[in-house]
Amino acid sequence: MAKSSPAASTIVAGDRRPTRQRARGFTLLEVLIGLVVLSLALLALTRTAALQVDSLGQLRDRKMAGWLAQDVLAETRIGNPFPPVGKSDGTRRFGSADWRWEVIVQPTQVATIRRIDVRVFTDADRDTPLAQLSGLAGEDLVP
Repeated sequence: MAKSSPAASTIVAGDRRPTRQRARGFTLLEVLIGLVVLSLALLALTRTAALQVDSLGQLRDRKMAGWLAQDVLAETRIGNPFPPVGKSDGTRRFGSADWRWEVIVQPTQVATIRRIDVRVFTDADRDTPLAQLSGLAGEDLVP
């Protein structure tokens, strides 16, 4: 018996029709579906980035309003260690924005101590305070 060699196992022309090999790669439909999925993911990332930028702006405004509230409270304490009961307000340019502040001085159960409430608003929205700060002032609190 003779051994078959690789050459003997080759297909002789005429024995079989040549087969077409399937091309390797993606079809147009697969590419389009991939692009749609990619565009939806990029759209979601863009929206998330936009929300983060907006949130950062709000955080900056709240921080500035908090600093202004601390500044107004300190000025109120320094200006008068025992401020009179009542309400005062004003506007101030702080940072790159115009702010409106409101100070309410109230009596406490201790006659020589007053409560000071400071609220800071943006110049555009005068109904919702961005920062609120409370402190005490009085004759018994002076060192």
